[in-house]
Amino acid sequence: MAAAMASLKSSLLLPSPLSDFSGAAVSISAQNRRKSWQPRGARMQVAAAADSKNILVMGGTRFIGLFLSRQLIKEGHQVTLFTRGKAPITKQLPGESDAEYAEFSSKVLHLKGDRQDFDFVKTSLSAKGFDVVYDINGREATEVAPILDALPNLEQFIYCSSAGVYLKSDLLPHFETDAVDPKSRHKGKLETESLLETSGVNWTSIRPVYIYGPLNYNPVEEWFFHRLKAGRPIPIPGAGNQVTQLGHVKDLAEAFIKVLGNSKASKQVYNISGAKYVTFDGLARACAKAGGFPEPEIIHYNPKDFDFGKKKAFPFRDQHFFASVEKASKDLGITPAFDLVEGLTDSYNLDFGQGTFRKEADFTTDDMILGKKLVSV
Repeated sequence: MAAAMASLKSSLLLPSPLSDFSGAAVSISAQNRRKSWQPRGARMQVAAAADSKNILVMGGTRFIGLFLSRQLIKEGHQVTLFTRGKAPITKQLPGESDAEYAEFSSKVLHLKGDRQDFDFVKTSLSAKGFDVVYDINGREATEVAPILDALPNLEQFIYCSSAGVYLKSDLLPHFETDAVDPKSRHKGKLETESLLETSGVNWTSIRPVYIYGPLNYNPVEEWFFHRLKAGRPIPIPGAGNQVTQLGHVKDLAEAFIKVLGNSKASKQVYNISGAKYVTFDGLARACAKAGGFPEPEIIHYNPKDFDFGKKKAFPFRDQHFFASVEKASKDLGITPAFDLVEGLTDSYNLDFGQGTFRKEADFTTDDMILGKKLVSV
């Protein structure tokens, strides 16, 4: 598998199977997309009280939770965000109208607390009697057990896991039935899934690959945008033909909605991401296309030649890493609304292109790489 992957051209954007993206002009209307996000299709709000659920979202004030909570409100559900109260409970999304934001703010509820305070969790949640829990920020099984204890009549527990739980393999893409790595840095999520399996509760676990989109707190697309804006070369490890996969946060929120009350999703795990795969070099070109930048200069380097200390020189794991979304498509009818360039354009236009980002640019490791390249020339 490794040898086969190495033969792929670094410019490829890969679906299942291959596509032909190579940084050439792409004719899309992403620059003119509507700025206010709406779900695909003309969904009717849930009007009947019997269909409306009392939903608890663990987290909800960052990235995924921001988009998910809005969609749940639009669907007619009563939504409570459980947070420590350190960040504002509501925040206007990029492109969201004042009227839309005011409506959301008037409807969303807040329960302030620390999920590590298990006694408080049990007491406060049992008093509320929630129908459904979305756990967006849970990392350990010990954080989930008190929630299950507090809500014995829970209708569904929907968990945000990670595709990072899979054991590294030469056989890709990863399927939901693939071997998992008990030593991965996401082992707490694996243990949570095991707890859910044995708890008797109706559960669904979502395993995203890399997530991108407006307000992303992880330096995924932002890492590329910083370098493109500064007119700097983009350092990419290896040959740049490592294949990975990204999924837009709005498509992820849509997937979370699709599993709610869905009998097919009962006690199931789903990979969620974009429909296509992309090489590291292809991703650099896609980011340039999305932001309206010139074709980027890409510099390849061997990570073994450098000691970066605790600094991270590249935002992705240096390997092939992508997962099949066939099961979600078949069971849930999920089709991503965004292709990669379109989704990156949405992210750029609504976030970085507006001058907003989560982390300041840091080119320290870039300069180390470029300095060595200059000396060796």
